[in-house]
Amino acid sequence: MKDFTKYKKKFREKAEDIGFSEDNIVKCLNYSEKLSNNNLPIIYDSSHLAGLVGYHRSYLTRALISTEFFYRTFKIPKKNGKIRIISEPLPSLKEIQYFILNEILYKQKVSKYCKSYIPKRKFREYLRFHTDEKQVLTLDIKDFFPSIKFNHIHEYFLNLGFAKDVSLYLACLSTYTHKENDFIEFKRFLPQGAPTSPYLSNLILTPFDDKVAEFCFDKKIKFTRYADDMAFSGEYIDQEELLIFIKNELNVYGLELNEEKINFMKQNVPQIISGVIVNKKLQLPKAQRNEIRKVMYFINEFGIDNHLEKTNETREYYLSHLLGRIQYALNLNPDDSAMKEYKNQIIEIKNEQNLKFLIE
Repeated sequence: MKDFTKYKKKFREKAEDIGFSEDNIVKCLNYSEKLSNNNLPIIYDSSHLAGLVGYHRSYLTRALISTEFFYRTFKIPKKNGKIRIISEPLPSLKEIQYFILNEILYKQKVSKYCKSYIPKRKFREYLRFHTDEKQVLTLDIKDFFPSIKFNHIHEYFLNLGFAKDVSLYLACLSTYTHKENDFIEFKRFLPQGAPTSPYLSNLILTPFDDKVAEFCFDKKIKFTRYADDMAFSGEYIDQEELLIFIKNELNVYGLELNEEKINFMKQNVPQIISGVIVNKKLQLPKAQRNEIRKVMYFINEFGIDNHLEKTNETREYYLSHLLGRIQYALNLNPDDSAMKEYKNQIIEIKNEQNLKFLIE
């Protein structure tokens, strides 16, 4: 409030100098005080926003109208053989989006049950609550980012306290549409590739997360969400009841459950959440652990050069790749003695290679 008091005094002085009426001055200060109290940047209109991000207002307008000229769109294959569409903003638009992310979005809290895209929050936070449970259920939200539409995003910025003009620009600069000059709400969505999309999805779904958690608490079920993945665990899960509730709540946001990815697991089978075993402790599935063990055996038995030759491995970063896989296993289970040993062995090999390179 101390900083705002100074701001208030300076604003009034300048406003009076240029002939603002007392009514307008009071309206502006009431507006700015609400934003200041929420630790948000004071933005009066789209021209003011343009000045803060360092671009002309006309540029911002083009970026939100003709989005296809401000994104590079490409396709990457998913593990299931389907295609994922990535829409990556141009560096200039990405810079503006980082302003929105750092100065506005990151200052807002997401639900404690959401574990994705949060600085300093590790992936294992999503998993660790579900170890050693009798029943585990995993669900997936269909077409996650493209299904989060403009109206929810626009409404979110309005609820933060920003003016209609500002909220419209913030929402449009954070969304993408395939058709030029298309302001139709339902055709604008979160682009997968923009830095604002992940955290915005968390914020939009915060009421959803809290409501699901409240429902689960009454049923003695644990719940966490990581992006489009949801995990539930407990002594007993009434699948039909839970699925009906989740579908109804997702429908509020125009989202759908992916019926093909409903996975219910009891203790007598590997309980896998996002590719990680959670039965008794967090660890990689047996097949992946065995693969790493096999690779390390051949490297230790015949040497790294011989192993690379026999496997026709040509990647210069192969050891770093292998070390990354081992470190991921350790991130899940820091007490894994075998993986600790493998990590030390790989580091030793890398150090020997570096020393050899320096000598040569």
